Amino acid sequence: MCFSASASFVAAGATGVAGIFALSRVNEAREVPLAATPLFFALQQSIEGVLWLNLPLASDGLLSKTLTLLYLVFAEVFWPLYAAIAAWLIERSQRRRHLMAVCLVFSASVGTYLLWWMLGRPYSAAIADGHIAYVPTYWPPYAVGVAYVAAAGLPLLLSSQRTVLIFGVIILVGLVVARTFYFEAFLSVWCFFAAMASVAILLHFKLPHRSRLYRAGA
Repeated sequence: MCFSASASFVAAGATGVAGIFALSRVNEAREVPLAATPLFFALQQSIEGVLWLNLPLASDGLLSKTLTLLYLVFAEVFWPLYAAIAAWLIERSQRRRHLMAVCLVFSASVGTYLLWWMLGRPYSAAIADGHIAYVPTYWPPYAVGVAYVAAAGLPLLLSSQRTVLIFGVIILVGLVVARTFYFEAFLSVWCFFAAMASVAILLHFKLPHRSRLYRAGA
């Protein structure tokens, strides 16, 4: 499977359209973060698309370094916390909201640690084997990687909304596949699949309320 600037821009276009449509179907303010999720993925994929074009020209230049940092902030800091907030806001079960609140604190802690690690040990980006590999000076501890997976997926899996649960399952499967088969390009590959999977959020705004609930009384 080959990825490229074109693939990133196509993903950005598809998720951008999905986000605009989802926002047009919002009925309550608390649904806005979930509806806007594809738009943020569109922005992230656009950043990587520009990075694809710039790396062959000036891999160590200011633009490449800035785009690399922006992409990694999205992937490692923004998404775990944002996903938890979006899921928490639309949750109706009080018990699940309490659990998600704990996840919010956990996600914020993981994101803060990764931001500190990232800024203290800069990453570089390079095109290798049809992917962009984001390589840190030193890899964070293995336990941090496990915590990142939990922070990114657990809040979504706790949701009583079937559509959010499905999105969470796709996110976790994508994490495992990307980590197993694309280790060096893990962040790039996983975020690409997560971006395309975010189109599934359209189901949340197209299905009747009752159809998208999953054990809402639990």
